[in-house]
Amino acid sequence: MNAASAKPLLRDAAAAPSTALPQPAADARVSAAATPGRNPGQPFDPDWFVDQRVNLSAVERRIAGLAGRRSVKKDAQAAWLLKAITCIDLTTLSGDDTAERVKRLCAKARQPVRSDLLEALGVADRRITTGAVCVYHRFVGTAVAALEGSGIPVAAVSTGFPAGLNPHALKLKEIEASVRDGAQEIDIVISREHVLGGQWRKLYDEMRDFRAACGEAHVKAILATGELKTLRNVAKASMVCMMAGADFIKTSTGKEPVNATLPVSLVMLRMIREYEERTGVRIGYKPAGGIGTAKNVLEYQVLMKEELGRPWLEPELFRVGASSLLADIERQLEHHVTGRYSAFNRHGVA
Repeated sequence: MNAASAKPLLRDAAAAPSTALPQPAADARVSAAATPGRNPGQPFDPDWFVDQRVNLSAVERRIAGLAGRRSVKKDAQAAWLLKAITCIDLTTLSGDDTAERVKRLCAKARQPVRSDLLEALGVADRRITTGAVCVYHRFVGTAVAALEGSGIPVAAVSTGFPAGLNPHALKLKEIEASVRDGAQEIDIVISREHVLGGQWRKLYDEMRDFRAACGEAHVKAILATGELKTLRNVAKASMVCMMAGADFIKTSTGKEPVNATLPVSLVMLRMIREYEERTGVRIGYKPAGGIGTAKNVLEYQVLMKEELGRPWLEPELFRVGASSLLADIERQLEHHVTGRYSAFNRHGVA
């Protein structure tokens, strides 16, 4: 496919409505009217969650029918994948991370797709970057410097990531240190024992302290859903964290045996919807861990659109924690343009 033919097709696919599934625009930002502010939180009220139930059979049926009812192909798929790129928190959280690796990651975040592919797709004039770069506190300063002038925020994992078992006072100091170094988003991990023991007031108080320590930085609450045992616990923990002021709720650290799944996501999205109905406040959602292919991320995008609506396809309300995902998306876009798949090693962050 050459640039002349791709340009109008892609723009039509991005803008034209579909009877099955409206396609998101490929530009990187939502209108100001749909941009959420900070979540001020709510007073602790067990009535919001104590009787929460989850029908596992209904959840499984809903997810099983997802792929069969929705299919995004060709130009429309390219538009959705470009949108997905703008929602990626491009991540490196390895024990062998170095400053040079973080700098390379930031360079990829600035230009996540090769310029020749963007030209062929007809979107070279659009500013497409990843949603954020996510690193350990040690590399916040490095990432901030590497991303200067790009508008891409730095997200720092915090509070004793990934286990979350550091003393509470040290967790708060870690948050404050990352904010001082320039992190605009903080991904905190909750104490799972509060959930497993039904200590909901303790979870609320912990989250309120994290929220206060973040100051102006947005806070994403990582629930580590693979360690919460039941979907009912996931639902309750989601509501308590939002009530305590979380701007996003996030599935996983990526280090648990089970990370993001569609059933867990459905439960968390339903709680986001309930919170908005109660308060008028829109909370963001971030699945993380195990989302490594373009096919995977399309499933999450479709679920977001169907459960919460068009605004939740934007980076202000939807992020995906990933590292290898970007390389597969770029491969799919190259296939869309050329009709051929390239090797992973031809793409950065593969």
